[in-house]
Amino acid sequence: MSNEKKKEMQVAALENGTAIDHIPPSQLFKVAALLGLDKMDNTITIGNNLHSNKMGSKGMIKIADKFFETDEISRIALIAPNIVLNVIRDYEVVEKKTVTLPDELIGLVKCNNPKCITNNEPMLTRFHVIDKERGTIKCHYCERKINKEDVIIK
Repeated sequence: MSNEKKKEMQVAALENGTAIDHIPPSQLFKVAALLGLDKMDNTITIGNNLHSNKMGSKGMIKIADKFFETDEISRIALIAPNIVLNVIRDYEVVEKKTVTLPDELIGLVKCNNPKCITNNEPMLTRFHVIDKERGTIKCHYCERKINKEDVIIK
C-alpha cells in the first residue's frame, strides 16, 4: 500500500436534503430534539465526535429530503451558534450558510421571569438578541436578560 492518504467518508453521501455540520458534540442531541427528528419519517444520519480540523471534534446530522424554514434554523442557532447548514440537491451542495442568531426571537423561547406577561397571558414571547457571541437575549416585555445556558425553548 502506498503512503497516499486514503479519503474515507465517515457519513454516507446525501442525494437531496440538508446536512447540519460543525455542531458542538455536547449540543448534538439538543439540536436533534429541537428539530423534532424523532417525529420525522425521513432517513436521518447522526454522527458525533467526528474528527474536525476546525473544532477538534464535531457532530453532524444529515436529513434526506428535508429543507428547513428560517424559524427552525433560529431554534438551532440559540443553542449551537455558528453551525454550517448545507442544502444538498442531486449529491451536490447548492447552498452553504453559517447559522447565526437573528436580531429577534418571536415565540421560540419561554421567559424565565414568572411575573412576565408572557407567562400569564396567551401571547407570543419576544426577545431581542443583545449579544450574539454569548447568546444573551432580553425579553421585550419585562426586560429580563437570559444567557444561553438558562434559555428554555418552547
